[in-house]
This record gives sequence, C-alpha cells and structure tokens, in this order.
Amino acid sequence: MRISTKTIAIIALAVLVSTALVGTSFLAGFGIGWFVLRAPQPTPVARGPEEFELFWETWEIVEQEFYGELPAPQEFTDSAIRGALSSLDDPATILVKPKAAADQMIELKGTYEGIGALVGVDKEERIVIVAPFDGSPAIQAGIMAGDVILKVDDTMVTGMPLEDVVRLIRGPKGTKVQLTVLREGEPDSLVFEITRDRVELVTVAWRVIDTIGYVRIALFSERTSGELEKALRELREEEIEGLILDLRNNPGGIFPSAAIEVAGQFLEEGIIVYERDKDGQKKPYSVKGGGLATEIPLVVLVNKGSASNSEVVAGAIQDHTRGVLIGEKTFGKGSVQRIHELSDGSGLYVTTTTLLTPNRHPIHEEGLTPDIEVPFTKQDVEAQRDPQLERALEYLKTGR
Repeated sequence: MRISTKTIAIIALAVLVSTALVGTSFLAGFGIGWFVLRAPQPTPVARGPEEFELFWETWEIVEQEFYGELPAPQEFTDSAIRGALSSLDDPATILVKPKAAADQMIELKGTYEGIGALVGVDKEERIVIVAPFDGSPAIQAGIMAGDVILKVDDTMVTGMPLEDVVRLIRGPKGTKVQLTVLREGEPDSLVFEITRDRVELVTVAWRVIDTIGYVRIALFSERTSGELEKALRELREEEIEGLILDLRNNPGGIFPSAAIEVAGQFLEEGIIVYERDKDGQKKPYSVKGGGLATEIPLVVLVNKGSASNSEVVAGAIQDHTRGVLIGEKTFGKGSVQRIHELSDGSGLYVTTTTLLTPNRHPIHEEGLTPDIEVPFTKQDVEAQRDPQLERALEYLKTGR
C-alpha cells in the first residue's frame, strides 16, 4: 500500500512507546506473543493423587467453610491452571480460553473487527496499549502506545485477565467503546470514545522520499511476505538510491516463516537466527536466496516497540553488516511459544525456545542496540517531528 507524506506524519505519532511490556498481547486481539508454533493435541498424563493431596485438602475446606459464592467448576480449573503457570515466572506461558484461542488464528490472517490496537500487560501487571495500528480507529481517536487502560466503558479492568479485557474492547463494526487511560506526562486520566470498525491489517506500506525508498512493516502476518515483495518490486522501478525499513512499534508475528521470508529479501546468504532449546541445542534458520533488495544501501528503524520478528530481522541485518540500525534499543522479546490445543478447545502457550542473532547475541530480555541511537521524545510527537526518520534520510544521502 502506497502512503502519503501526511500518513508518514501520522505514523510518527504512533512510534513513541514509553512502557516496558512483557508477555503475550492481543489485537484487541493478539500480538507480542506471536512467536508461535502449532503443536499436536497432547495425550493426558496421569498423576498420582498424592501429588495433589494438599491441593484437594485445601479446596475441600474452602467448599465447606467459605461464606461467599464458589466459582463454577470450569472457572475453578482455569484459575488453578493459571496459578500453576504463574509459578514458572514466564508471562508468555499462559492458558487462553477457547474462543480467544480461535480468535487469534483468525486475526493472524489479517482481518478482525475492533479498535485496531495491540493490548498487553506491563511489568506492573497493568493493561496497556502496545501499539495502535496505522490508520486504525484507535489512532484516529488519539490512543497512543504506552497508554495504561484503567476502564473499558464502566468496567474497571485492573487485575483482569488480558483476554477478558480484550473481549470488552472488541465488538462489531459501528459500535462504540470508551477507554479511560493513564498516559505518561499527563496528570489526570484521559477518556477516549472509539467507534469500532473492520480492521484490515495491511502489514506493509511504502513510498518514495527524495529518491529514498521507505517501507514500513507494521506486523508480521501470513500476508506480509507477499506485500513486501510487491512493495520492493514497485520501488525498484522508481530507481531509488537507498532504502529505509521501518520496524518501529512492530510487535512481531508468526515464527519462523514470516521472519525468514522478510529477512531473506535483504540478505544474500547466511544465518538469520538461531533457535535455542532448553538443552542448549541451537537450530539455525538460513537465507533461502532470491531477495529483491540485497545490495541497495539500507537503514533499519527500530524502537522500544520493535519486538519478536522485528528483532530477528533487524538483528540479522545488523550482524551481517548489511545495513545500519537507527533509533532506540528494542524490546527484547526473543522466546518462542508452542501452542497446544487442549481437550476443551483452550490454547496452552508454552515457551519452548529462545532466539539468538547470527552472532549468537541473545534477543530475549536484552534486545538490540542501534548503531546510531536517536531518541523520540514527547516534544517530537507534539511537534509532529520524526527525528529517527530524518536521521535515516541523512545517513543514506551522506553516508554518515
């Protein structure tokens, strides 16, 4: 999709992320936990009753003595599983309810109805906006990355499971939802009324800026590879002198296919990423060849919201010295989750591996440091400036 100069300015307003985020996020729907692999349905494992004797002893006392209303059996089971998973201290290993699990697989194909924003949980377990999508109802209403959601309509959401909050936010096209948020630098909470719409997640946008090609990848879905190939073919016809790949606020996507296909457009050969399992074994993913932009001067824009697949692609380009990274240190989401479909349709996400760049730099919890660090301040947002994009254009035109 070609984009205008005005759209570039709008995108700039969305690239400032102020809150460090962890775990799986949802596309009011799904997001940062998108390093996912579909696993076969598991075979139940029998456990001796002695392993759960204390658990059942406790629950029997609660059943007999608790003064209030007890949860339904399914709710009790879900809570018990979530409690056990929380002891792993890995926010990406989670249980997702059946409907939410089904929704994710639909959303990964690139279309859903809602406000057009990724919602996640920060280190303080607050519900936050990870990133509003370009041109979405959320960004049109003024929602920004890093906003902490306090209420959805009249419902306080602090402490609620993430997928439950997402279900409150999402809804049919044409309906309205009100978000009350906290924003860094604002003394009082802010209220936004958003009209939901059908969100077509066009993942790649491009244009030419003064003989320099500009390509923005908003996220990695099943359609990203084809959209990127179309963008690069059209840009080659423009006889551009350099290329900017904008991965800011890109929370990731399907692994490994999307990351490998995108990185392969910019690299002639070599390792793209290593996947390291719990035993320390490393599985390499290599360039397949045939990329359309393997020689043109290249700058990659990254920031705090660049995560998962974004870090895989940026890390490969940096380690192979194929291009220069400009912006801010990336998020540091370098783990892969395998999805198990449970007997009731729920999805169990289990972190199975972590990722390393070609030079074996750990991505998870460390992120990538740009070659040229350029901050993006609140003042830049208010003035509708994009100093990172300006620095990238300067670098490609001057070589420094």
